[in-house]
Amino acid sequence: MTHSPDIPAKTTKSHKAIRIWLGFVAAMIVCTLLVGGATRLTESGLSITEWKPVSGMMPPLSAQAWDAEFEAYKKIPQYREMNSGMSLSEFKTIFWWEWAHRLLARSIGVVFFLPFLFFLIRGGLDAALKRRLWVLFALGGLQGAVGWWMVKSGLSERVSVSQYRLAIHFLLALLIFSATVWTMRGLAPRVSRVAATARAALTSRILLGLIFLQLYFGALVAGLRAGKIYNTWPEIDGGFIPPLDQLFFEKPWWRNFFDSTLTVQFTHRMIAYTLFAVALYHLVDVIRTKAAPAAVRGAVWLMAAMSLQLVIGIFTLLHQVPISLGLLHQATAIVVLTLALLQTHRLQPGEPTMAQGLVPTFR
Repeated sequence: MTHSPDIPAKTTKSHKAIRIWLGFVAAMIVCTLLVGGATRLTESGLSITEWKPVSGMMPPLSAQAWDAEFEAYKKIPQYREMNSGMSLSEFKTIFWWEWAHRLLARSIGVVFFLPFLFFLIRGGLDAALKRRLWVLFALGGLQGAVGWWMVKSGLSERVSVSQYRLAIHFLLALLIFSATVWTMRGLAPRVSRVAATARAALTSRILLGLIFLQLYFGALVAGLRAGKIYNTWPEIDGGFIPPLDQLFFEKPWWRNFFDSTLTVQFTHRMIAYTLFAVALYHLVDVIRTKAAPAAVRGAVWLMAAMSLQLVIGIFTLLHQVPISLGLLHQATAIVVLTLALLQTHRLQPGEPTMAQGLVPTFR
């Protein structure tokens, strides 16, 4: 990222409007993620058995339409094996969760594209920023396709969606959210970056990478319902580290990291401990090296959020993932990710820049 010393007021106002727009899009993504989490926890994700990108925005409006939706649901394995005998009223409950999730996702597309089209016509976007926004739009379209690909995996032979596809769907949503926040942050009217040691900058990036890895395994835990078993802490299956023959029961060995409830939950725990240790090291490092106050504050907030998330995760596990704690755990994970993004963005090795008050341009 470079900075221009002569940015006209019109461009500054345009960037402010873009930041507000992207901030609203990011907030909508968070809402969609949380509703998606509730959809998963209530086993509602397979209640709509067709993908209708346009007509699907309207819910059933008559008794006949509701009966048709319910009859379609009765044809899939989840109804036969898990919800046989479900009433229409009970079906409506799970239907509304999935419908709300899909409606929010579609709304993000509209809220993103219409202002984007306005900015394109108005001509307030430089070439690099325009490319970024086109990529975000394309990723949003891909996410819709991945969402249906995920749902489709649970309509014929399974009673739930594939944990692989669920994790990919979740991680792609987080990547879109992260790219949106990063782009918005880069358009700030004042330079938010501060000087830091190369070690502190590297550590912030390691933390961000570990958080994405942890979020991926969290999605696998959700997909396998692995949080509803091994509900003890700090022991898991009788010890802090389970026997190796139990951790690597599946053949080939690497499948255990995706299919074994024990191995997936154990890995999720170990990454959590690693994240806590690295975040603590990062905090101590920026304090010891007398980094800029913004860097120290960022490390403090990240450490605090990481600690809170660890506690919430333990309580969620001990209580076998009730909906309230499950959603709180997911919401706090998004907070941790956001703080890590901001910390990574503000830290750069080398000397501090003197461009405070200038608008960054992407190149």
